[in-house]
Amino acid sequence: MIQRIRNEARNMMESHTPEAIQKRLVEGPNHSYLRDFVYGAVDGSVTTFAVVSAVAGAELSAGIIVILGAANLIGDGFSMAAGNYLATRAEQAERRRARRTEEAHIAEYPEGEREEVRQIFARKGFSGQDLERVVDVITSDKKQWVDTMIREELGLTTQGPSAARAASTTFASFVLIGLLPLLPFVWKSMGGAIARPFLLSALVTAAAFFAVGALKGRFVAERWYLSGLETLGVGGSAASLAYAVGWLLKGIAGGGAAP
Repeated sequence: MIQRIRNEARNMMESHTPEAIQKRLVEGPNHSYLRDFVYGAVDGSVTTFAVVSAVAGAELSAGIIVILGAANLIGDGFSMAAGNYLATRAEQAERRRARRTEEAHIAEYPEGEREEVRQIFARKGFSGQDLERVVDVITSDKKQWVDTMIREELGLTTQGPSAARAASTTFASFVLIGLLPLLPFVWKSMGGAIARPFLLSALVTAAAFFAVGALKGRFVAERWYLSGLETLGVGGSAASLAYAVGWLLKGIAGGGAAP
C-alpha cells in the first residue's frame, strides 16, 4: 500500500514537469473509449442472455438457442456498432456546423461576440481591467475565439472521439462478452455433457456483468465491487424479464390460444 502511494506520487510529479505538460498539450486530449466498451459489453451480454432465457424458458433445444443467440450476436452487435458510428459522426457534424456558425457571427457581428465573451468571463468572476484583458487576448486569435464560444456558449467539445474506433470497440465488446452466455449451449449442442446448461449460462453471465462493472469502476475511480454489483443488478433484471417472457410464451404455445 505504501509503495503504491509512493509510485502514484512519483508519477503525479513526473506528469507535471514542464516537458510532460508541453508534450501532453501538443498531443491533445486522449479520448477514452471506456463508454463504448461498457455499452457494448453490457448490451451484448444482456441481449444474448435474454435470447437464452426466453428460448430456455420456452424449453426449446440447445441447437435453437445457439442459432438464435449467434444471430443476435452478429445482427444486433453490428446494428449497435453502426448506430454508435452514426451517432458519433452526427456529433462531429454538429461541431463543424457550430464552428461555421460562430465564424459567421464573428465576421458579421464582432462587437456582439466580444460582448458575449465579456459576459461569459464576468460570470466566472473576472472584472475591471482583468476582464478586459481576457476579452482582448481571446478575441485577438480567431480560432481561440471560436473555440471559446463553442465550449462556453454552446457547451460542446472542440474535439471528439474517432467514429470508427467507437464503433469497433462497441462491436468487439458486444460479441466477445455476449458470446459467454452461449458457451454452455454450444458445448451441449456439440455433444458435451452438461446437466444444467441454463444454470451454468446464468452463472457465467452474472460473472460477466459483475466483471464489466468492476472494470468500469477501476477506470473511473469508483469502488469496483459497488460498480460490479450495480451492473449485475441491471443486467440481472433484464435477464429475469426475458425469462418471464419465455415462460409466458411457452404457456401460450402449449395452450394453442394464439395463432
